[in-house]
Amino acid sequence: MDSGRTRQALVVRGGWEGHSPVEATERFIPFLEEHGYAVEVHESPEVYADGEKLAATDLVVQCYTQGVATDEQILGLSVAVAGGTGLAGWHGGICDSFRGSPDYLHLTGGQWAAHPGGFVEYEVAVVPERRGHQIVEGLDRWELNTEQYWVLTDELNDVLATTTFGVRDDTPWREELTCPAVWTRQWGKGRVFVSTIGHKLEDLDHPDVRTLTERGLLWASR
Repeated sequence: MDSGRTRQALVVRGGWEGHSPVEATERFIPFLEEHGYAVEVHESPEVYADGEKLAATDLVVQCYTQGVATDEQILGLSVAVAGGTGLAGWHGGICDSFRGSPDYLHLTGGQWAAHPGGFVEYEVAVVPERRGHQIVEGLDRWELNTEQYWVLTDELNDVLATTTFGVRDDTPWREELTCPAVWTRQWGKGRVFVSTIGHKLEDLDHPDVRTLTERGLLWASR
């Protein structure tokens, strides 16, 4: 880390309260501060329209489920990331945000589609070929009882971990489907980190989830 300057992080949180945006982000603010970041918190995406501020920001941590952002705000975020500002988040706070914005979907590379069965027992497994990546190094597979996200993604993502939806007599899909659970994405000079895990605060406290999320925040940063 460059010790010559204080790194700048923006936490943008809000939207649907079911994902506890305040409590969830408060779990990671001390971690960022311990790693030398000055953290500024915003309760709306309005800051994304401030090009000068975003250009001086090293990392945007977003926990904003659903909600609405203007075209100007989404363009500002996209331009900033392309210029080197990192973007990171988890669960619906990043992959179910601003549903009305195709440009936001283009930036993040994935959109939540469903969580069949609500809270279910499921497994997350690190992609064997990606075990050397610094975000998941030393991790393998773990089980959770929470929302298992079925996401729609594209091939530009570097998928680090996956989860598989099985087939039963009562499921409308007739083949197993493996979905990305954790991915990164290069956007211009910037990096994007997405983890689909984190509906409940306890999910974020799972040791492996906490580890990969913290690593993901640092990885995405300029």
